[in-house]
Amino acid sequence: MSLFDASEQENRRKAAPLAARMRPQTLDEFVGQEHFLGEGRLLRRLLKADRLGSVIFHGPPGTGKTTLARLLARESRSDFRQLSAVTDGVKQLREVLAEANDRLTSSGQRTLLFIDEIHRFNKSQQDVLLPEVENGVVILVGATTENPFFTINNALISRSRIFQFEPLSQEMIKALILRAADDAERGLGRRKIHIHDGALEFLAEISDGDARRALSALEIGVLSCEGETVEFTRELAAESVQRKAVQYDRDGDSHYDTISALIKSIRGSDPDAAIYWLAKMLEGGEDVRFLARRLVILASEDVGNADPAALPLAVATAQACELVGLPECQLNLSQTVLYLSCAPKSNASTLAIAAAREDVRELRTVAVPRRLRDAHYDGSKRLGHTGYQYAHDSEDGVVAQEYLGVDRKYYEPTNRGFEQEITARLQKIREILNPKPEHEA
Repeated sequence: MSLFDASEQENRRKAAPLAARMRPQTLDEFVGQEHFLGEGRLLRRLLKADRLGSVIFHGPPGTGKTTLARLLARESRSDFRQLSAVTDGVKQLREVLAEANDRLTSSGQRTLLFIDEIHRFNKSQQDVLLPEVENGVVILVGATTENPFFTINNALISRSRIFQFEPLSQEMIKALILRAADDAERGLGRRKIHIHDGALEFLAEISDGDARRALSALEIGVLSCEGETVEFTRELAAESVQRKAVQYDRDGDSHYDTISALIKSIRGSDPDAAIYWLAKMLEGGEDVRFLARRLVILASEDVGNADPAALPLAVATAQACELVGLPECQLNLSQTVLYLSCAPKSNASTLAIAAAREDVRELRTVAVPRRLRDAHYDGSKRLGHTGYQYAHDSEDGVVAQEYLGVDRKYYEPTNRGFEQEITARLQKIREILNPKPEHEA
């Protein structure tokens, strides 16, 4: 390497942000994703067996997808090539695949093709990859923040292993911050940096598992201070980080995952978790009509007659959202989410209609008993539409007569909330409707 080349490399190093300079150089330096990269885990085994095939990396930003792709190329002794589905098209893709074919033929070296945001490729673009992936000409590493089962062709999915990246833990983020502050060659260690505990905790928490975000804030804070010694306080950390952007896509995974978390938290009677997920959706710009509709459904699906007030409250909230709008209707949503979370739960209504509809679909259709058929027209008696007993004429408002004609019990109320009272009442009703024969009494 000439002095001129060395100077160019040094200039590039200085221009690169801290997060880029601190990228791990080996798998041992890589932090996180132990569930598939730890010793004895699948990805590590594939590398040891020299059987690395095409993979899809799915997960949030800043968790190491690009970095790990580069390390895999090094470990598998493959030539690394990178494309972006945002800026590159079929022409660039075909060129890389042709080069990979030539390289494999001439030298026996495989190519690891890393495609960032692979979900941005349409079906025809993804199909271009299939022959070379299937023949092993390239090791495809596709990175996506979207659920690959929704955004990537089934044919490509079937030929790839899926590895889901998780956000880095706060302890991992802290370790990366301290490593960058101490590293004199690639990090900021040429200056004396005293990172206060409060600053470390703040950056680890606000980074949301994104290493890039934490290291960028550290770099801004340190470089904006004069002198050889830097007191990196919590105040400095707060001033060095941008307002957190909520990772939320109204049309993507975040939408479905977060509403799922909200519904399951309410169903599980955890008001604190439920209000957090509501807040995340509101901060992410979720449509309040969608939220209100989901609460109306939940009021019947998961609370039901255990608290009959739940449904009117949810409907009133939906009306309030239309009447008031944001930002004030967040108060209506908050009230209802908290009420539903703390309400007694019952899915008996849900189970009843599901069981009845299944019988309608699967079993012989039950004919309407003659006594229940319409008798408001001349000639109905001639058709045998007689024998109906008016329930209000009885003392209890219930008379012993068949309403279905077959022995089926669909509604089984719980012993929670108001359904306790319904259970006792229903037992008496069913005793009147279906009296035991005298020899059983």
